[in-house]
Amino acid sequence: MKLAVLGAGATGGYVAALLARSGADVTVLARGKTLDLIQTDGIEVWDADGVWRARPAATDDWSVLGGVETVLLTVKANAISELAPRLGAALGPRTSVVTAQNGIPWWYFQGVDGPLAGTRLKALDPSGEIACALPLERIIGCVVWPATRRLAPNVVEHIEGHRFTLGEPTGEKSERCTALASVLNTASLKCRVNRRIRQEIWTKLLGNLVMNPLSALTRATLRTIGTDPLTRSLAAAMMGEAASIAAALGAAPEVTIEQRLDGAVAVGEHKSSMLQDLEAGLPMEVDAMLGSVIEIADLLGIPTPHLRSVYACVSLLNRENCRG
Repeated sequence: MKLAVLGAGATGGYVAALLARSGADVTVLARGKTLDLIQTDGIEVWDADGVWRARPAATDDWSVLGGVETVLLTVKANAISELAPRLGAALGPRTSVVTAQNGIPWWYFQGVDGPLAGTRLKALDPSGEIACALPLERIIGCVVWPATRRLAPNVVEHIEGHRFTLGEPTGEKSERCTALASVLNTASLKCRVNRRIRQEIWTKLLGNLVMNPLSALTRATLRTIGTDPLTRSLAAAMMGEAASIAAALGAAPEVTIEQRLDGAVAVGEHKSSMLQDLEAGLPMEVDAMLGSVIEIADLLGIPTPHLRSVYACVSLLNRENCRG
């Protein structure tokens, strides 16, 4: 199977390095200094095994995407709108796109029956440009569980976790998902195919939509937020609102709020991806993790006072950070 990784950040760099180390045919699409360093020195990974290096192929030529079976789309959710038309035009006739972003994906209400079926979320795809460029038949849903951080353009640290879940938006267990899961498992990721991918999206999102903004607002790590009585109480209230939305959509998470909080604490003194972006002066995934959830809640008539308050604060922080 020929693969491409679009987005050589913490997640993309880590996955590309694992794939290359396992002998998979993988090419990283990158640019600028990141591309130069990967081509010259490969990708360096710091993990429990120590420090190791892999050398995937790397290019800035988008035409390479026309010759691969699967593109792992690992850019931030807020970058997809800009690149979707170019990505869609570059794909081969049977190329699949794995959406490996945090939060609610733009395709969430496509290919499914039930509440809000067919709804386009304005927080994620206001003009419908993404859905037009990347139609549902291209999409493989994905939930990425490993905690990673980018130390340099071609250096990634793996903090914790190896789970990687795939799923068809339509709920079928397809050959393409099974084949890709096999490749990822060979690369030392614990990959499974879940026919209820939306439920697992909510299971992860239950933590992300809480820990990410609270981490950005307080500059605290996951362990600190989850063990401080006041922030843990706020986190639990936010998770409760999110769980109500998920349940209304028939995708209630399989874990309790206390289990999700304890899971976040277990990650340790880790800075969330949103806090990492804040410190780097980059746009944060505010709408994918919070704005879209509040939009869904409004459509369902579910009150979200805690989520809405935190969303207001972190949205202002995001605007000021990007302006500065």
